[in-house]
Amino acid sequence: MKPTERRVGYGTAIGYGVTDLFGGGAFAVIGTWLLFFYTTYCGLSVLEAGSIFAIARVIDAILSPIMGYITDNFANTWLGKKFGRRRFFLLISAPLMFLYALVWVTDMSYWYYLGTYLSIELLSAMVLVPWETLSSEMTNRFSERTRLSGVRMICSQLGGLLAVSIPGVLMQFTGKDNPMTYTYTGMIFATIFCIAVFTTWMCTWEAKDVREEYEPEVPGARSGNLWHHLKSLVVDLLSSFKIRMFRQHIIIYIFSFTALDVFGAVFTYYVVYGLHLDASAVSGYLTVAALASVPSTFGFMMLLSKLNMTPSGALRLAYGIIFCVLAFLFYVYITEMAVSVLLFSAVFAVFGFARAGLYYIPWNIYSFIPDVDEIVTKKRREGIFAGVMVLTRKSTVALAIMLIGIVLQESGFVKGQGVQPDSALDAIIGLLVFATAALLAVSFYMTFRFKLTRETHKMLIQEVARLKLGGNLQDCTPECQKVIKDLTGYEYQEVWGGNATGKAVRKDVALG
Repeated sequence: MKPTERRVGYGTAIGYGVTDLFGGGAFAVIGTWLLFFYTTYCGLSVLEAGSIFAIARVIDAILSPIMGYITDNFANTWLGKKFGRRRFFLLISAPLMFLYALVWVTDMSYWYYLGTYLSIELLSAMVLVPWETLSSEMTNRFSERTRLSGVRMICSQLGGLLAVSIPGVLMQFTGKDNPMTYTYTGMIFATIFCIAVFTTWMCTWEAKDVREEYEPEVPGARSGNLWHHLKSLVVDLLSSFKIRMFRQHIIIYIFSFTALDVFGAVFTYYVVYGLHLDASAVSGYLTVAALASVPSTFGFMMLLSKLNMTPSGALRLAYGIIFCVLAFLFYVYITEMAVSVLLFSAVFAVFGFARAGLYYIPWNIYSFIPDVDEIVTKKRREGIFAGVMVLTRKSTVALAIMLIGIVLQESGFVKGQGVQPDSALDAIIGLLVFATAALLAVSFYMTFRFKLTRETHKMLIQEVARLKLGGNLQDCTPECQKVIKDLTGYEYQEVWGGNATGKAVRKDVALG
């Protein structure tokens, strides 16, 4: 039975999505607690702890696209043929999740903490890059991919909630100043992640016809040396941007997510220095947003699958709500209006709804990109696209946080001072409201040029299936030709072995 003939119900979707407890939870715990743990209980200076995160970012930016390339070509190995080019990495990674507990051990050396943290970055690439490709491999149905993406984002939100709640509960028993709180936290999450990844391995499948009948094996491909593989990796990374839909998607994805990175990084300063409220209010309002995001993800899933709203339309709805929230925050600041906790909470519940859509829809869109790429390249390159997305995402978030620090420093912000100069307050408001809005405006504009819908995707899939069966290029309808040009950026005569195929894909060099 071919993979596309198997149905994806909610049971399968949950089995697939639980791995995002790791994707959403592991680094939420790290982001919330690890710097404090390093500097308080492990004897590391702030500089030493910061260097661990900086080194990890650089290495991870390299690991992710490499992992994508490996999984795209792993089917040519004995292990890949026996266990699958994607799911093999889930199988071996499940027991390795207990490495996460080793991160939270006290009284070790700097090199121990660097090594254990880098092992988690490597483990993250081994799990998340191949796992993110599975939604494209398991089904080509729009509604089922929407279901898979929706459930995974709900699991991601739950992972973030667990990251905040589990350490807090443990502190009630171990005490707030007990380092064992964090050790127990690491052990609990390692167990959760192990079970989640193994569950995904059991509940998912992948396309077995990796090398299709129209994709001839290149002589000598299996014996390619390291230089050939590195060259092919770079060519694949660059060629992914020749697909119009992927270029548009990356712009929407990066600008949207970076906007929320800026908002999240500056919001604490806005509340404490702009509104003169206690820092605990920040946690309260963001918790309301996080709680609202869980059911809201399901709501956006229904908008796409049941009400047939286009991804672009759903994104514009999310952006419009966030624009309104930003206007509200700006109005509160300039008028110094007293706002009740209830009203502020309601605003952030609405913000949580919009944020859920902003996070969910780009990752839902991602699962359709390999289909568009296939009609151009005649290949399935899910791994490369997943690797590029992780690479660009982690690069831009690091750049955004660095630029925020530079802007605040240049504006005269004084760390630890209860009252900040007007120039610093202006910078805080400028970043929170106007920088966030400007980034979202770029994505908002791009949604009007983005042509993926349920109907256009169905037309694309049917055309690929027709061509696989030996259909003639000349028999394609004008409407379908226009759809393919809108999605790929190439004229129809250039795809499926035409000029575009040579431009957008390397000569195959498989792993041997």
